[in-house]
Order: sequence, then structure tokens, then C-alpha cells
Amino acid sequence: MTRTAYPLNVLMCAPTHYTVAYTINPWMHPELPTDNSLAIAQWESLRATYDRLGINVNLIEPVQGLPDMVYAANGATVLDGIGYTASFLHPERQPEGALYADWLRGAGFTVVEAQAVNEGEGDLLTVGSVILAGTGFRSTLESHQELRETFGREVISLTLVRPEFYHLDTCLSVLDDREGSEHIAYLPSAFAPESLAILQERFPDAIIVDEEEAGVLALNLVSTGLDVVLPVGAPRFAAALEEHGFRTHSLDLSELRKGGGGIKCCTLTLR
Repeated sequence: MTRTAYPLNVLMCAPTHYTVAYTINPWMHPELPTDNSLAIAQWESLRATYDRLGINVNLIEPVQGLPDMVYAANGATVLDGIGYTASFLHPERQPEGALYADWLRGAGFTVVEAQAVNEGEGDLLTVGSVILAGTGFRSTLESHQELRETFGREVISLTLVRPEFYHLDTCLSVLDDREGSEHIAYLPSAFAPESLAILQERFPDAIIVDEEEAGVLALNLVSTGLDVVLPVGAPRFAAALEEHGFRTHSLDLSELRKGGGGIKCCTLTLR
């Protein structure tokens, strides 16, 4: 299969103040040490990979006291020139929403303030003309209705059932978001039965990822429709991607995984 890349414009935040200081997901263990220098080096490797692949990287200034701000994908959902703001569930992250909203305003996006709890592209992923919207842990069904009203698109609610896959982008990845070429990958056991049935019907050609490789956040990736940047430790998934015509680029983001995030978590798409 011949694939072509589409341009990507993204927002990232350096892990200058990254540490695991509290517990808001099962990955986080504040009693264990984190290595900030290693986190920065791994993040810089991700940014350099984006530069090499022609992905345009914008930067938001990190703020001391907000160690999870590095997970930029959670900061908003940006589509059709509109930024629908995040409204975080946990108090530790709530100040991030306004910071990302201010950046989007300054960059010329129209900002719509969320009233309902949602965590941006952590749970709200665009594929083709629809938005796949996770719920069950961090984003509410009310936010899915706000999405419909904001973007005028079909929103498909998907219920997550496993706490370690607390965001949709930890258990489902969009490999090609172009209408007519939609392609995804996912971990079936992360979804409630009715949601899994929706995915099976809508995406019969999806790549299924096994438990072991999903456990290194292999599905938390970024794709240009041709080049897929994914974590190390997922050789079977990487082979499947290559069989489907993608080029793979595996990176070590293990230090940032201690906070429950990976490559996609560090990357907010600006559409």
C-alpha cells in the first residue's frame, strides 16, 4: 500500500518542571524517583524527530508547579481553527486549561470555553469527519455534547473501563485521519462491550494491539499518515504498521511514562 504524509502543526511543552509529585492515575508513584534531565533528553529526542519528519512544532512556556503541563495533548481540542478548552477533573491540573487557552488565543485560534469536564485530545480524537470521544474516567458525556455544538461534527462516545488506560489516547491511536482513508489501532479490552462493537463495525481494518505492547503505551503515538512515531518496546505493533504501509520511528519516552503519558500525550495537534 502506498501512503503519503499530510502536514502536521503541533504544540508541545518542555518538561522543565516535570516530576511525579502526586497520584492521579495508576502509572504515577511519587515515592519513586524521577530523573528530570532524562525526561528533558527524551522529550528533546521527540522534538528532533518531529523536526526531521517535517512536523511543525510550536512551544508553550512551561510553568513551575505544573509538572504535567508537558502532556500538551490534554490542553485543548483544536479543530477547524477553533480551540475547545480543557476543563481538568483533578485540581492539580486545572490551572493548565487557562494557560493553553491563552496560547491558542495568542496564536489566532477562536477559543470556546468548556463548561463540562474534558481533557482535550487525551480523550477527544478526530478521524475523518467524526470525533471519537472517550468517557469513563476523565471526560464527561456532557463534554461530548459541547463538542457537537462547537464543531458541528458527529461525536462517537466510547466508554473506557480500565483505569490504567484512563484516556482514549492511551488505548486508541489515529493512524490516518483523512476522510476516506481513516485508519486506527486500538486495544479491545480497554473498552466497554458496546463501545468495542462500535469500533469493530466502524473500523474493520483496524490494527489490534496486544496487552503487553499496549502496556508500554504503544498506542500513544503520533502519525502523519505515513510516518508513525511510537514508543520502543512494541516490535509486533511496529511490524504490523509497516505491513500496512507505514514507516515507523521508535523512541524511548520511559521517564515521561512514569507520569502516565507518552508521545501523543506530549503533542497537541493544531488543526
